[in-house]
Amino acid sequence: MYDLAHSPSGTKSATEAPSMRIAIITDAAAPQVNGVVRTLGQLGKELEKLDHEAIYITPDMFKTVAMPTYKEIRIAINAKRGVAKLMDEMKPDVVHIATEGPLGLAGRAYCQRRGIPFTTSFHTRFPEYLHARFRIPQSWTYAFVRWFHAPSRSVMVATPLLRTELQERGFKNIRLWSRGVDTSLFYPRPDLAAAKLADAKRPIWLYVGRVAIEKNIDAFLNLDLPGTKVVVGDGPRLETLKKKFPETIFKGPLFSDELAATYAGADCFVFPSKTDTFGLVLIEALACGTPVAAYPVQGPLDVIANAPVGKLHDDLKIACLEALKADRETCRAYALEFSWETSTQQFLSNVSAMTSQTVPDPSISAPAQV
Repeated sequence: MYDLAHSPSGTKSATEAPSMRIAIITDAAAPQVNGVVRTLGQLGKELEKLDHEAIYITPDMFKTVAMPTYKEIRIAINAKRGVAKLMDEMKPDVVHIATEGPLGLAGRAYCQRRGIPFTTSFHTRFPEYLHARFRIPQSWTYAFVRWFHAPSRSVMVATPLLRTELQERGFKNIRLWSRGVDTSLFYPRPDLAAAKLADAKRPIWLYVGRVAIEKNIDAFLNLDLPGTKVVVGDGPRLETLKKKFPETIFKGPLFSDELAATYAGADCFVFPSKTDTFGLVLIEALACGTPVAAYPVQGPLDVIANAPVGKLHDDLKIACLEALKADRETCRAYALEFSWETSTQQFLSNVSAMTSQTVPDPSISAPAQV
């Protein structure tokens, strides 16, 4: 996880916004590899450019245990006192709670006890994930998640469709916080890309992300498609899928230039998930010039919609074959519209909005709808 260990440098003029010390409390942090971790890390870098200081409270600061059925993820235990001590030492100007896990709960409790306003973000569909893995009714977990976010001054979400859905489920104070892409890392690189996947039969169909049941990867790997399927990532279903689909190339987790070259070397990026709130990998692939095939669901609909950079279709095979017709230069140009600078300004605007709102009464029960 990106960390800032120094105070902001320089001084602000009378016309500039003052620097802020922003505490970000998150259960998702390195060595986890996912969109939440990348988003929060990039946020820290962008805040530093604007002369703010981002300080993180992450699981590696505490005793942890492996998450059940997902040993790659470590969760903090007995964190309440430790979070309070860190917050007392940090004395942040702003508190943002990024996740609904043990650290998020501890941070929420601390702020509630001290009467400190805070913001939150809805990154992950835990109700859907828990239902997929353990068959826990979504109504139960949505009631918990709604309760968790109820006192938040700004509940930040990545897309308009997600905002509308959560409003219908009884969530309040919802604000947009979109995502960006590092176009200096993710860009077309034909020579290196060809070398990375030189032995694979074309076309190359690529998936990048967690290898977990909620990602619906089987729907992709079961498709009767010409060429070669490639999966990049790690997760609890990796060994199972390796045995079930021996013809697929499983490359494990990749990072930085190696990941970008793999994106660029694919003919189509396939996104079979129906539960993601955004899908940062979509714009990473597009930035590398690779068109996208996906279902017409939240995430892909918000990021791509009807843009000529791939295909969304209820039949994923049709989406894949149609996506191949997209122009790679158009894909790259489309991705350039997604800026981390704009994303960070949205975050700061949402944080600033706290000062003009009334704190929700946490004793009020959440609405009954789910």
